[in-house]
Amino acid sequence: MLYLAPLVLFAFLQPQVEAQRYYNYYSPRNYVGRNLYEHGRSISDELVRCGPHTCGVGAHCTHGSVRPVCACLPGHSGDPLSQCIKIECVSNDECRGHQSCVNQHCVNPCEGACGVNANCDVRQHVPVCSCPAGYTGNPFTACRVADPGCRHECESDSDCGVQQSCRDFKCISPCSDCGVNADCETVAAHRAVCKCPRGYFGDPYRICTAECESDSQCPSYKPACVYNACVNPCTNACGVNADCNLRGLTPVCSCPRNMTGDPFTFCRPFEARDLCEPNPCGANAKCTPGHDRTGAERPVCTCPTGYIGNALVSCERGECELDSQCADHLACVGYQCVDPCLGNTQCGSGAVCVGRRHIAVCTCPNGHRGDALVNCYESNSVVASTRYYRYKRNGNFTEPEAPTVTATEVVVEASPKPSADKPETKKAETEKKE
Repeated sequence: MLYLAPLVLFAFLQPQVEAQRYYNYYSPRNYVGRNLYEHGRSISDELVRCGPHTCGVGAHCTHGSVRPVCACLPGHSGDPLSQCIKIECVSNDECRGHQSCVNQHCVNPCEGACGVNANCDVRQHVPVCSCPAGYTGNPFTACRVADPGCRHECESDSDCGVQQSCRDFKCISPCSDCGVNADCETVAAHRAVCKCPRGYFGDPYRICTAECESDSQCPSYKPACVYNACVNPCTNACGVNADCNLRGLTPVCSCPRNMTGDPFTFCRPFEARDLCEPNPCGANAKCTPGHDRTGAERPVCTCPTGYIGNALVSCERGECELDSQCADHLACVGYQCVDPCLGNTQCGSGAVCVGRRHIAVCTCPNGHRGDALVNCYESNSVVASTRYYRYKRNGNFTEPEAPTVTATEVVVEASPKPSADKPETKKAETEKKE
């Protein structure tokens, strides 16, 4: 910024000579020159040129006769020695339709133009003030609520709620527009949206008619009347691959003969393992897929090892599995401890059967002789004691070959006196050597 220094020098060289004046010019940063004026004209002792800071922002510098001249650029205004600002507008035509040119700027002319509660609209760059509907007063000062007086409840649908419409100047529900038996689903844009209910057909804004009112009105392929509509009860009632048959009007689901599974969810091809799922056998019984006499696949029920009973009813743990688990005089037969002599069929006629070490032992009683496994008979001349054993192998009783029995018969003769040179007669017993 250049300014004129207040330094003025007066020189009086001669009484008749006009004083010379010096005017120094400075910028905020440095001295830029001095002009000497004499007799009304400028005599510069130093030529001043345009520097980078001679003029302000937005201004341009030109060389005058003796010093620089600063001026704002075209389209700018302001102080060329400090700052020139770009001019936004000169007239309203240079602004948008809703703006006005004020102080070379496009601004909203409504700011502060209208009164309290008033509306402001810009028309051709000019603010237009008005009181809104239902208000009265001076729009340039203030608008107040107007006294409505007597009026209708509504003049149009917009005067009513979103779920109502204006009928005869009253706000009412538009659902009355729906036809006979129709349902009013909702109200959109003050208009009813009507629909025929399930099982009804027709124009919902006129009349909806039911397909049926009883089962007798339905055809055979859709025999049931459900919610006034004829339907097939088997539709979507059963699972995948399942068969559906009607008993009356009740759907009955079942898997086909060659399939198994839950007919209400899914049926799959039959497999052998399905014979035992679920287990058709008795409690604790084992089920194994097998075949019957005709070759058809059937489940086979057996009691597991160590169990006895009816596999179709129940299997219970047996009394034993080994002879050692029974008393000495009993044997483990069919997982039960039983007398090996049970039934009296192990020994011959007249023989005595005694259980010992879990085996049936057959002997001919004293005074008898013979094969204890076949027949024992009385003998007056000799005392024969023959013993045979029956033993069990692989769960069955086995009869060994009868051993050779040697019987010695000793005849005892009567004598009044015993002789010293004759030995005393003794009885010999025949023993079975094992």
